Amino acid sequence: MIRAAIMALGIVMAYATQLTVPRLPIGYAELFLSLWIILSIGRVLAGGRLEASPALTRFAGFWVLLTFALGVGAIVGYLTTTLPLAPVLHDTFAYLLVVCMTCLAVAEPEADRQLRRTGWWVLAFANAAFAWQVGLGWGWVHQSGVEPWFWDRFKGWSDNPNQLAIYCALFAPLAMHLATTTSNQWGRLLGLCTLVMAFYVGRLTKSDTFLYATVLTYLIFLGLRLRTWLAAEGGKSSLCRQIAVLFFIGCLPLAVSITPYALDQVSNVEDYAMSLTKDRGGEATEETAALRLYLWSQALEYGLRSGSLGLGPGPHLERPPITDKQFLPRPFEAHSTVLDVYTQGGLVAVLALAWIVGSATLSAWRAKLDALLALVASIVVFSIPHLIIRHPIVWYALSICLVAGTPRAIPATVPQRGY
Repeated sequence: MIRAAIMALGIVMAYATQLTVPRLPIGYAELFLSLWIILSIGRVLAGGRLEASPALTRFAGFWVLLTFALGVGAIVGYLTTTLPLAPVLHDTFAYLLVVCMTCLAVAEPEADRQLRRTGWWVLAFANAAFAWQVGLGWGWVHQSGVEPWFWDRFKGWSDNPNQLAIYCALFAPLAMHLATTTSNQWGRLLGLCTLVMAFYVGRLTKSDTFLYATVLTYLIFLGLRLRTWLAAEGGKSSLCRQIAVLFFIGCLPLAVSITPYALDQVSNVEDYAMSLTKDRGGEATEETAALRLYLWSQALEYGLRSGSLGLGPGPHLERPPITDKQFLPRPFEAHSTVLDVYTQGGLVAVLALAWIVGSATLSAWRAKLDALLALVASIVVFSIPHLIIRHPIVWYALSICLVAGTPRAIPATVPQRGY
């Protein structure tokens, strides 16, 4: 119970980059995750069991491939360019934390139950943290050293609004998963509260990616829930299912018939959609798009120049000229997970990342857990314009997907019994 709460604190506090531990050069997330790792290793040294689960095998294989790719990339980087030491050490420490977190979490006995328990703690802490940050944003409470706004965009405890938006986008489908797979009424209420708070805070960040990820996530979830409902009870037909099928069949000619009338309202729909985006799709959105395209083209150029071997951990891109109004003073990375992994570890690292995400997706599909599939979809959407591979919530989400869709394993250490 205590270890689950500590791990949850590490996951929730990972976006709180404005908060630092006094007299230590680390944040609260690194502190709590390091403490959880120490306690987990201590449990094993004290005689605790580990399970050689399929999820552990996949994570171990992925991390070995990624370590090899980053190692080769670091050699290429030091031979061909100058790598600043501080960012390299930062990325290396971040990767080390998530390696230990994922492997120890999925190797625990009853890992599925342990991860669910951690998830409930995550929802509880996330609700409390969101409530406090909203109070900061509207001036109801005060916290020294924290600036909750970047102009008109809410960032809470984060250094920039996009960091907070990533966690809002992932907390919501996690809450849907836990709420829809529990029979506890209080648990469902907690999940509903997290959905409301995550959506509200996410909209305050004015992140365009959060909007796209949220819409896609809920569409996927509703579609999968409809499929599950129609296929329930062994596919037996009932009056409600027959009515639902007829309704959706009739939607096609109905949609065709109202198309001429819908076209007249296109401008109104466009105006509404633009009102949901940052700066109503105006200068701020255009500037962000221009910055992204510049960084992405530069990342492809650097990756190809390295022979698709990468340049090692850390940022490698030059400061772009389009930084006048951006909240990042020095955008080191390409701000795209695939392209940043490509510049760091080359093609091997990209293929390894695609494999582990694909494995998590297939595991969630086999387990018929619709909200987990929506969770992976949200991860994929946010990985396109943002670097999210270092965020603990991403690896916790992939861990719970892999464990949910794989069978229980045989304990790695079996106690000897006398007969």
